[in-house]
Amino acid sequence: MEVKFFKKSLPTLLLMFVFSVLGVILFYNLLTPNKKLPIYSPTDVNPKLVDASLRHVKKNHKIANFRLLDQNGETITENTYKDKIYVADFFFTRCGTICPVMTTNMALLQKEFLLDDEVMLLSHSVTPVMDSVPILKEYAEYKGVIADKWHLVTGAKKDIYNLARKSYFAVLDEGDGGEQDFIHTEQFVLVDKNKRIRGYYDGTDVKDIARIIEDIAILKKEDN
Repeated sequence: MEVKFFKKSLPTLLLMFVFSVLGVILFYNLLTPNKKLPIYSPTDVNPKLVDASLRHVKKNHKIANFRLLDQNGETITENTYKDKIYVADFFFTRCGTICPVMTTNMALLQKEFLLDDEVMLLSHSVTPVMDSVPILKEYAEYKGVIADKWHLVTGAKKDIYNLARKSYFAVLDEGDGGEQDFIHTEQFVLVDKNKRIRGYYDGTDVKDIARIIEDIAILKKEDN
């Protein structure tokens, strides 16, 4: 008698269990709002990192248009990164201090998102005269850079330095991109599909690399 009762009740018990689990999940989601990343404008950043002409801008900041050459001699513009989430940095191939660590950590991101078409990487040379296309090509091959995922770019020094100071806010604002001007930064900058800055990270710190991976996942949910 008890066995028959148990058999009849089993579907009901299972249904009650499923609804209980769903209820717990729903309740948890209601109590745990989705994390959102900040949208950085000039007023949100250390003023020393922002060009004086932009320090008053409170919203709607976007990465400026650009036109540079990558390690394969291909022209790279903002359209290359259209509808993409990407991580940008500034390096030079002859750097023997922070840049090798940064490149290694960029390679970790490349591996993590290798099969993800929504995510790309962009590394700007801060010594573009020395880092010609052939030099970048050799460096890219040595570091295992995959061209469609990660572009190493060179171009006019003033253009690259303007991007660093007026678009990414990655370095101190002093300098005019002239011969004596030199920038050196460990900053990785996360940019969303709308060309807005969504995060700053220490490119030499593996903990921050893990944080980038988590934040990209947040951005992808936001975009969807």
